[in-house]
Amino acid sequence: MSMSSDRFAFSANSGDDLLVIMLESTKIHTPSQMSRVFDIAKDTVLFLLLSCYYILESLFWTLMPNAIRPMKNLKGDVVVVTGAGGGVGRHLSIKLARLGAKVVAWDINKEALQKTCTTLTDEGYEVASYIVDLADRASVYNTAEKVKKEVGKVDMLINNAGTVFGETLLELSDAAIETTYKVNILSHYWTVKAFLPDMIKSGKGHIVTVGSVAGLLGTYRCTDYSATKFATVGFHESLFTELRAHGHNTIYATLVCPYYINTGMFDGVSPRLMPMLEPDYVAETMIDSIRKNEVNCVMPGSVRYLLPLKCLLPAKMCWDLMHRVMKGPQSMMDLKKKPNLA
Repeated sequence: MSMSSDRFAFSANSGDDLLVIMLESTKIHTPSQMSRVFDIAKDTVLFLLLSCYYILESLFWTLMPNAIRPMKNLKGDVVVVTGAGGGVGRHLSIKLARLGAKVVAWDINKEALQKTCTTLTDEGYEVASYIVDLADRASVYNTAEKVKKEVGKVDMLINNAGTVFGETLLELSDAAIETTYKVNILSHYWTVKAFLPDMIKSGKGHIVTVGSVAGLLGTYRCTDYSATKFATVGFHESLFTELRAHGHNTIYATLVCPYYINTGMFDGVSPRLMPMLEPDYVAETMIDSIRKNEVNCVMPGSVRYLLPLKCLLPAKMCWDLMHRVMKGPQSMMDLKKKPNLA
């Protein structure tokens, strides 16, 4: 009988202990959950208030003419421009030099690079030039070290170089696909890794990533090119996030996404709704965006209002808009093919 009583007493005590544990657990978790809800509500309200400020600030700066807007001074800054031998790169190099920047021109084409350098020296500007194969990681790193030793700390990096072969997927050689990726996106990793640490040490720097509207909308005969330009968008956004998360607020990042540019890269293409952009205009707009420390620059500006449609409209409707109204695939069918790689 006594054993039974003991068992009953033990069982009763165990029940009380369990009840106490459950109550204590409730006491512990309830304030924590309430605290989390309060924090979320507080941060959401703060976000909404700041959003009003951000929108008004953006409208204010958008409406303010560049002539009276404070712009970043580039005088004395060392600026590396990849693909400086021709097209937008050449125009960028000339315009940056005229603003007082010390241009470091990179290109794989020796003759084209020499033309850019000759133009600058004839105008009395100092320029440093380097023959670089961006598809070769070792070449990028070695050249970056030369720049640091011979020119000094780089204040701005403009990853402008790009290549396109203009073939459908089944026509593209494996070598062409790999080259497109190496030049259009992988080289960005090597250049940024080479120059960003010094920017962080000095607390001053600017990374400019040249993407494309083809990196926002998939384009016919550009499975390699579009994919790499989509990658540049992700690269820029992730890099921007890392810089801000670690408090590097004085290291700026700008993504540039232009429409077709009349540089020869897209020879034969005849867009239906908008004419090709001229390289001089693109370079001028890029530099204005850089000097404003803008995060995104889409050219022409009207394109950014069309981009949300691909997520909001039915897929068949998007295709009909692209195929029937814009005639995007048809315009790309006349693209002159580039020499393919074996």
